[in-house]
Amino acid sequence: MKNTKNKIKNAHSIISNTLYMLKIMFKISPSLVIGEILQHIFSTLPGRLVSVIGLKFVIDEVQNGGDSTKIVLGIALMVGVLVLGEVSTSVFFELFVHREREKLDYGIQSMFYKKAASLDLQKYDDPAYYSDFILAIEHSSDSIRYLLGLVKGYIGEIISFITIAGVILTIDPVALVVVLIFIFAFVPLGKYTGTLQIKRREEVTEKHRKGDYFARVFYLPDYAGEIRTSGIFGLLRKRFNESADEVVSTQKKYVKKLDILFFLQDMGIRSIGLLLVLGLYIGYKTIVDGTMTAGDYVATFNGSLLISGSILSLTIYSIRSFTERSKMIEKCRSFLNEKELIADGKHIAECAEPEKIRIKNITFAYEGNDKNTLDGISLEINPYEKVALVGYNGAGKTTLTNLLLRLYDVKSGVIEIGGRDIREETVLSHRNRFAAVFQDFQIFSATVGENVALSNDYDEERVWKALESAGFDKELPEGLQTVLLREFDEDGLMLSGGEQQKIAIARAFYKDCPYVILDEPSANLDPISEYELNHAMMTGADNKTVIFISHRLSTTKHADRIFMMENGKIIESGSHDELMNMGGKYAQMFNLQAEKYVNGAQN
Repeated sequence: MKNTKNKIKNAHSIISNTLYMLKIMFKISPSLVIGEILQHIFSTLPGRLVSVIGLKFVIDEVQNGGDSTKIVLGIALMVGVLVLGEVSTSVFFELFVHREREKLDYGIQSMFYKKAASLDLQKYDDPAYYSDFILAIEHSSDSIRYLLGLVKGYIGEIISFITIAGVILTIDPVALVVVLIFIFAFVPLGKYTGTLQIKRREEVTEKHRKGDYFARVFYLPDYAGEIRTSGIFGLLRKRFNESADEVVSTQKKYVKKLDILFFLQDMGIRSIGLLLVLGLYIGYKTIVDGTMTAGDYVATFNGSLLISGSILSLTIYSIRSFTERSKMIEKCRSFLNEKELIADGKHIAECAEPEKIRIKNITFAYEGNDKNTLDGISLEINPYEKVALVGYNGAGKTTLTNLLLRLYDVKSGVIEIGGRDIREETVLSHRNRFAAVFQDFQIFSATVGENVALSNDYDEERVWKALESAGFDKELPEGLQTVLLREFDEDGLMLSGGEQQKIAIARAFYKDCPYVILDEPSANLDPISEYELNHAMMTGADNKTVIFISHRLSTTKHADRIFMMENGKIIESGSHDELMNMGGKYAQMFNLQAEKYVNGAQN
């Protein structure tokens, strides 16, 4: 609740958010910002002037028996102006706007992706922040394009209002005053209507988010197997229908009231103000008083309609639209300005030979948790050691390696490498010392070589050696240029879970660094592949310090040392033989797993 209040308190104004995003757009493509504004003015203003001044000219000339040639030339000029505006708009969009909009989209997206790559993992632990983060990235381009449309429309309406109001002022100042009185008299009603529409959209959007989740579940491949092999489909469809009903119900709650408000607004301004009062006034001036010509009548009436639309747009519709965009810009702005919690140190860590790792009495708790995930952990890892972290789920094994990588920072205590606190190093240079393979590793839609090296510039011999060390022996039709997955290539190679894991493990062998972290490296491997991986870790990584996490204790037998963790503490440590002789928790866990293997083989 406190964070929510701070966010509300620190929210920027509509003008501030608009200028902030315009500044970004102008930096990426100044020609697009200026060009779209000028194009909008030149494409809309001439048509409005034609409907006011042009018609006045034609009507007055006809009424006064003017030269037909002059009338025809006047009409031709007006048509020419309108056609020129349409043609220039088409050419402008085809030759310029589409290209520059793509440039703007890529520029904005690159900003967001760069920021996302540096985002602290702690932010992902906050559901509300993560939801806003995804919303900002997914809708940033649309929001910016829409904002540019609002800005150019707003500027265009200001210029149109000034121009048309100036024309009416020269014809009859009283007519202009009548129009302005009725328009501004209904501005409060319009603002209330706009506020109600914003509230309706916010409620509907919230309901849509729930429906969108259930809709995504139906088509995302991650859920395809589960939906088809279980009875969950009926429940999901029920939840989707319920969310759809909620959207309809929310719309009904507002529609009737909004319809009445729109009717009153339209009746007050257009029917009573313009058609009745203004119509009677300028009709009297034209027919009875004779001080206005028929052309003046048409020009004043058309002009009044145009400036009423301009004022409504400037005061009501624009406020509503800018308010909605401002909320989205606030999310984008908050994301782009987010300060990293993992701060850079001043020292650049050397990516050389392994050094001693000292972990001194560290504690750590995830945001929102009262209980420490790690509680007073202390250990030392010698250079070139192969160390295993074991324990049941929730013991804190992955959290410990995340702290070692500085994906999070310790709550208290110190982690040192080579006698220096890792917080004194720059984040990039520190992490560059590690190769890490996580439980939730990803294979990318790229070539095998690029997937191993995680770069398009790689040493082929080293890639092949890394694949061999990881036990990857699948035939590759195009060698290292074989494309994985079918995201962009229908002939892309599809791999089994174990084969994908070997690709991920090969990355650790390929990277030239002193430390390797493997989180459940054999989870998707069969027993033979598991044995080969263990052998490869002990031989192929003999020049590195290796820290690996495993639930299958057969992978830990050849580790130099094993740390048994439970409830965020280290309860046992030693070699496999030492721990087995100790007869403690590790021995119990190992014997239990060994018994399952034996019973499984007998069955």
